[in-house]
Amino acid sequence: MKHLFTSATLALMAFGSSHAIAQSASMAPSAASAYPVAPAAGLYQAFGEQTGIRSLMDDFVVRIKADPRIGEQFADTNLENLSRSLTDQLCQLAGGPCVYKGPDMKTAHANMDVTKGHFNALVEVLQQSMDARGIPFTHQNQMLALLAPMHRDVINTR
Repeated sequence: MKHLFTSATLALMAFGSSHAIAQSASMAPSAASAYPVAPAAGLYQAFGEQTGIRSLMDDFVVRIKADPRIGEQFADTNLENLSRSLTDQLCQLAGGPCVYKGPDMKTAHANMDVTKGHFNALVEVLQQSMDARGIPFTHQNQMLALLAPMHRDVINTR
């Protein structure tokens, strides 16, 4: 039930009014997020800092590659590089000291056929990984709120 609630919340945030997410004037846009949102206080620590985020992303990339809905999108992906890049991205978004140096989301996904279904499946897999790592539901939602605005640049196919 909580996954249904979280998925519905993310879908409303991602596909509804983007103005519902409060933007921080003190946080400049970066490749990590073209739509910067200030992280909740203590979010980086709640995810176990860089080591905890890396562990989460290591689990996540294995799960997405194995997921029948989106796994084929990652068939030729170097999971080590993907995990490292996602670690930097989530670490930065959560308020940690990492700096994401990868491409912006529009560029990174330009040659992929990413649908809303793919995006939603990826969110569900991320929730599974966060559950497996014991990340509290409140912190999961805080991270999802930081990631949700990226849907505009990730989804490129109807």
